[in-house]
Amino acid sequence: MSHHSKVALITGAGSGIGKAAALALLQDGYRVVLVGRREPPLQAVAALSGAVGRTLVVPTDVSDEASVVALFDAAVHAFGRVDVLFNNAGISAPAVLLEDLTLAQWQNVVDVNLTGMFLCLRQAFRVMKAQNPQGGRIINNGSIAATTPRPNSIAYSATKHAVTGLTKSASLDGRKYGIAVGQIDVGNAATDMAQRMQAGILQAHGDVMVEPVMDVNIVGQSVLYMANLPLQANVLFHTVMATNMPFVGRG
Repeated sequence: MSHHSKVALITGAGSGIGKAAALALLQDGYRVVLVGRREPPLQAVAALSGAVGRTLVVPTDVSDEASVVALFDAAVHAFGRVDVLFNNAGISAPAVLLEDLTLAQWQNVVDVNLTGMFLCLRQAFRVMKAQNPQGGRIINNGSIAATTPRPNSIAYSATKHAVTGLTKSASLDGRKYGIAVGQIDVGNAATDMAQRMQAGILQAHGDVMVEPVMDVNIVGQSVLYMANLPLQANVLFHTVMATNMPFVGRG
């Protein structure tokens, strides 16, 4: 199958990394299902792409099982199949002291970043297992926080570490269906979520420091590269980061 007839589904597609990935895939000829909690930003991405007839906007709460099932049903009804899932939707909790984080704040992050990612992964498996030709690709957004936390980020870091477990388990379980599962870990892409980097962000040693960022469209190209691989190959983990950010080494 030519990738120019492939169907990609992107969660969190209304802004940031999801938006950049959606525009990259649409520019490459994909049909793209744009998913997020609010419809107006998704419609704005569809309009910006200029890809008339190749976008489908489906407002969805990824933490709600029925909403996720309805999303994949809508995708298959419109486009016939799902070849790529970019499992990207994620939120963070307020940057408060660990001991001051409320259970509700913790649960909110777990519901979206972990349960939501599982629900989308599971439904993608159901669709990709049943379609003809069988199989597809799933790319989970792990983040640098999947390996290395920032101060005051226990909910985000714990769920992103857990995404690595989802990726490994799903990669193993997807083999028999021709489903390739990988993970992209992004460091300091210039998005609304990362604006605080440029205002200064708390470091592990207690100082506040402005951190380097990179153009978010670089991440879109990384997702496109992973999506376009033939199913006989898989990038299990892909780290793309601002070159000079304090990640490698000790700050």
